[in-house]
Amino acid sequence: MKKIFLIAALAMISFTNAQKKGSVLVMGSFNYESQKVSNSGSETTNNSFGFAPKVGYQFHQNWTVGIEAGVVTDKRDFGNTEYKTNNFSLGGFLRYSKPLNQTFSAYADLGIGFQNSKITSSTGAFSAINKGDGFYIGVTPAIFINVNKGFGLNFNIGGLGYNTLNFDGNNGNGDTVKNFNVSFGQAFSVGISKNF
Repeated sequence: MKKIFLIAALAMISFTNAQKKGSVLVMGSFNYESQKVSNSGSETTNNSFGFAPKVGYQFHQNWTVGIEAGVVTDKRDFGNTEYKTNNFSLGGFLRYSKPLNQTFSAYADLGIGFQNSKITSSTGAFSAINKGDGFYIGVTPAIFINVNKGFGLNFNIGGLGYNTLNFDGNNGNGDTVKNFNVSFGQAFSVGISKNF
């Protein structure tokens, strides 16, 4: 019985170290996707890469504030036509976390910031570029699993978001894109984090 209490106490100490006030949180996630489709002699390829780092300061046992960024590159090739999209975002986030036990913690991030997009389409010698700027706001609930000494894994299954992009267009008459999405249960991501 004493061994069980000792193990539980040590686990609580390591969890407290992971959620300690005054610590710095460093985390990030990345994704890569490659797809090739052949149909009736034509071939379509799609390659996508994304990286989303975050750095925050835990000013309270349950609260963290910080900055976040995102870079996504997507390239689609339809025979002689190629589309390349580069997206960049930069903003801040506020996190509320609540320990569930010595290993698991639930948290929600509120993120808001600036984003831009550059879409290049090329067909033979002809090329067109469309650039857009806007903002985003989103709420992402997740679960943190404390692996060892503040190092952990973060799992989420979607969130709630709104973003806008105002495109220049070729003649200054660009489109305005507004997107609202609810993706609970439709998306899944895994991130890695470390508290220092």
